[in-house]
Amino acid sequence: MGDRQRAVRARVLGKVQGVGYRNWTRAEAARLGLMGWVRNERDGSVTVWFAGADAAVSTMTERLWQGPPGTAVSRIDLEELDTWTTPGDFRIVA
Repeated sequence: MGDRQRAVRARVLGKVQGVGYRNWTRAEAARLGLMGWVRNERDGSVTVWFAGADAAVSTMTERLWQGPPGTAVSRIDLEELDTWTTPGDFRIVA
């Protein structure tokens, strides 16, 4: 039985820049077999867009609260996406 596919866009707020959050996110997404991207925003937040198996997306959503040492996530705004295209892997984008 195949796992349902889904995609999510997350805006992560708190102390998430200057702590290696993007590299950590890319590594976690790769471990989970997710596709997508992560980028720093001008307001100090980080945007993460990821897609893959439902269970992996759910796990990644939970892991976004952790981050690497020095991270202090205060809020995550999630948006489920109805349609999407993926880059084929997980990337850090400017």
